[in-house]
Amino acid sequence: MIDFELWEAELKTIWDQLGLISNADFIEKIKVHTETLCAHQPHAIANFERACAYDSTGFEKDAEPLYRSALHLGLTGLRRRRARIQLASTLRNNGKTDESIEILREEKENYSDELDDAVNAFLALSLSSINNDKEALSLVLESLSKHLPRYNKSVYHYSKELLK
Repeated sequence: MIDFELWEAELKTIWDQLGLISNADFIEKIKVHTETLCAHQPHAIANFERACAYDSTGFEKDAEPLYRSALHLGLTGLRRRRARIQLASTLRNNGKTDESIEILREEKENYSDELDDAVNAFLALSLSSINNDKEALSLVLESLSKHLPRYNKSVYHYSKELLK
């Protein structure tokens, strides 16, 4: 039986090496570590972490099927939300902007957590990719308004006026 807390700690140690070791070595370490979860069987968390490794090292085309697999296998919790956001970003980078927008709009409408501003940011990027800059700016200002020391309500209302 795997001690999942220990497994997560070891995973974090590997992620802390990103950028300090070669991309190939980093991906290999993630593969070896995630293999302990699944013993050559598809596993949602393993596929998600592998997708993240590919995505973080610039291999979006390799990440996309792993994100899809992780979600299909029933990835849950914060990792599920991250997978949807990261899949949408990957799709935009892979030229599938319409699907990216669809996923992010669904996330924005149906879920809310500490990643709401990330959803808005990646949706804004996708919208900008199809030249829908007013809606993109509106989303960015909406997210920013929550973090300003002053003018929160004004910036929020201006963000909504852009859509009129």
